[in-house]
Amino acid sequence: MFTDEYYMKLALQEAQTALEKEEVPIGCVIVSNNRIIAKAHNLTETLNDVTAHAEMQAITSAANFLGGKYLQNCTMYITMEPCVMCCGALNWSQISKVVIGARDEQRGFINKNLSLHPKTEIITGLLEDECSEIVKAFFKNKR
Repeated sequence: MFTDEYYMKLALQEAQTALEKEEVPIGCVIVSNNRIIAKAHNLTETLNDVTAHAEMQAITSAANFLGGKYLQNCTMYITMEPCVMCCGALNWSQISKVVIGARDEQRGFINKNLSLHPKTEIITGLLEDECSEIVKAFFKNKR
């Protein structure tokens, strides 16, 4: 059985892939029964689509894999706290657990007093420094 840290490191690899595509480096992995069912990263620039966040890409991929819209008994590992849009999608998906690397104090859903599905467990701060640093470095290089 793999650990939360193992899966978050895979999400960080997805963030690195986004960085190489000059996307905001956020990565995501969804796991069900210790099996990776979706991996994704931001594709907003590549697809010219503001909704193409890593979470949205992964939710769609996981739902297609499972053959249904609900992600019960699934865990999402995301390098950066989801935004309001992604929070809404996660809420509707009824995902069981979300593990967040770094918080997003400005655009994240937590400071907006929003919540996920009542049965969704939320863990924050896993590999926080690594998850935060890749995004900070990206924006520092953009300016």
